Parts: sequence; C-alpha cells; structure tokens
Amino acid sequence: MEANMSATEIATRHFTAAIAEAEAAGQGADGVCRALLGLIVSKYLESRSVADVQSELRFVADNCDPDTDFTFMRP
Repeated sequence: MEANMSATEIATRHFTAAIAEAEAAGQGADGVCRALLGLIVSKYLESRSVADVQSELRFVADNCDPDTDFTFMRP
C-alpha cells in the first residue's frame, strides 16, 4: 500500500474488495452496501451529532443524481 494514498483511493480499494468478496460468496452488492452504510453511520456517530450525520446523509441523498448539477454550480 502506498503511503501517500488519498482517503478516496483507500476507500475505493476496500469497497471494490468487499463487493468482489460478496459476489464470490453469492451475496448481492446491495447487502454489502447496506452493511457498509450502517458501519459508516455508526462511526460518524462516535464523533458527530445525530443531526450532523442526518445532514450529511441528506446532502448525499439530495445530490446523488449524476445528471443533476449541485445547486451551487453554475452552467
């Protein structure tokens, strides 16, 4: 593992491995994603308020359409 990997690169590496392992075990990606999301929320709650975590999740949910620009983006 490279010492100067970004957080996104680290997360992507582990996420890809988790999906591959789930598929090899006959599990769907949805179950792994749901489990990882629960782990992420639990980790966030160790250092952030419930309202802050809800706000973070709401932002992601409101902006998950790849064909829609963020509201603060200009054309």
